[in-house]
Amino acid sequence: MTGDDQPGEHYWSLVEPVWHSISIYALPDEFLTQFAAARPVVGHLFAAHWCQSEVCNGGLHQFFGNSTGILAPEAREGFRAIGIAEWADILDEAMQFFGDPYPRQQEDRLARLLPLMREHRGTRQQWNPFYTLDERFYRWLHAEDHRWERAADAYAMAIGMADEPPGG
Repeated sequence: MTGDDQPGEHYWSLVEPVWHSISIYALPDEFLTQFAAARPVVGHLFAAHWCQSEVCNGGLHQFFGNSTGILAPEAREGFRAIGIAEWADILDEAMQFFGDPYPRQQEDRLARLLPLMREHRGTRQQWNPFYTLDERFYRWLHAEDHRWERAADAYAMAIGMADEPPGG
């Protein structure tokens, strides 16, 4: 990176071209087909970006409750590839809440989450099974300025851009 680069600029340059080609709103088979069409480095960054964005916005509960939860296995793999083992482990632990196999359908995940919200109408800590995992996620993120963006950029530059086909 040069001094003029903005954090996240490099990884986003790989994600942006596929942003509208991979639908988190698709049925699982369609999503997996679209995802498989992307180069692995781009898929890692795409899935990891979605996950961190959702968790930063509303926690793992939001990530799993929204359509983005379809790509949890890919996000876990993306975090590992990028070198963020802490987030991969957090995501792996959170996914265990849903059992095996992991439910890619949003309504299946909501069937597990919504009863807890109805049963425990108190604090977020009471109804959110991911509360302590969210805290670990944020602790890693906020240990350094732009930590996510710098890790994703480093991965994009080391793996993704070196893997870029000639002329594009």
